[in-house]
Amino acid sequence: MPPDEKTDVVSDVLETLRFKTLLFGRFELGAPWALRLPRKANASFYVVARGSLRLQVEGTAKPVFLSAGDVVLLPRAPAHVLDDGSRRAPAASDFIPSRLFRPPHLRLGGTGPLTTLVTGCFQFGVDPTHPLLRAFPSIVRLSTQDGQGTPSLAATVQLITAETATPGPGSALVLGRLADVLLVHALRAQTALAGARQAGWKALADPAIGNALSLMHEQPGTPWTVERLAQSVGVSRSGFAARFHALVGETPLHYLANWRMIRAARWLRESTDSLDTIAERAGYESAPAFSKAFKRRWGVGPGAYRRAPTDNEPARVSIDT
Repeated sequence: MPPDEKTDVVSDVLETLRFKTLLFGRFELGAPWALRLPRKANASFYVVARGSLRLQVEGTAKPVFLSAGDVVLLPRAPAHVLDDGSRRAPAASDFIPSRLFRPPHLRLGGTGPLTTLVTGCFQFGVDPTHPLLRAFPSIVRLSTQDGQGTPSLAATVQLITAETATPGPGSALVLGRLADVLLVHALRAQTALAGARQAGWKALADPAIGNALSLMHEQPGTPWTVERLAQSVGVSRSGFAARFHALVGETPLHYLANWRMIRAARWLRESTDSLDTIAERAGYESAPAFSKAFKRRWGVGPGAYRRAPTDNEPARVSIDT
């Protein structure tokens, strides 16, 4: 990499964590309607293709009103209620995604004005506790209508709407890639809006800490120390350590150790490199030291982790009627 280019930390995190889209479905909802969805293990998202709705997330005081072109991401997948936003919305019915349905358009509700809603959820393949993911608020709303969105976000929403309306050969792959783009837009929006708010996002905008994160992602095997990182970004050791902890939410060496283990887990699954080679790439002087750290982090040794089966099943559309 040229010396004047930095590693894109957001791309590196998403690529390494290997997220995938698990569910994709399209609802045609006629007013009056209301749905109650339970808490889930995976981040969920909604794209409003037509009409409008009200979202009430468990633990939040105010509802969120969404209209055509809006996207909402629920990173921690809390229990929530969706309805048509009217006073005459019925009591919410439980709705639990669980099994494949055909055709991919599910019609619910009454005979009133229609809301078309596309929904899906993400699963991260390695570890969803990275500081950037922990820093997401409970609700992330993106709009293509109020100047907040970009032309590429609007185009993504239009493509998702069109592909779910008339699915064809390869639709699962197309929709999975478009969902990837939605998540990146959500990450970008949080980076832009972080300002003086969430730890994690502020770090990317800070010159010294952002550069330090890029160095650790670009060179995870380098024998970094707090002092060496501080020197590399041109600040004092004590100032760097305090600012890193304040912005990222953990110490530099804790972040580095965790990132090395995440990268090592992927190398074990996706390469045939020897344990010695992976240990060196992860910054460890010996395979035994690496194995001990790996087992402490993941609960199993690197050999057992590499041999364990992985879920390579393609994403399914799976919704219960």
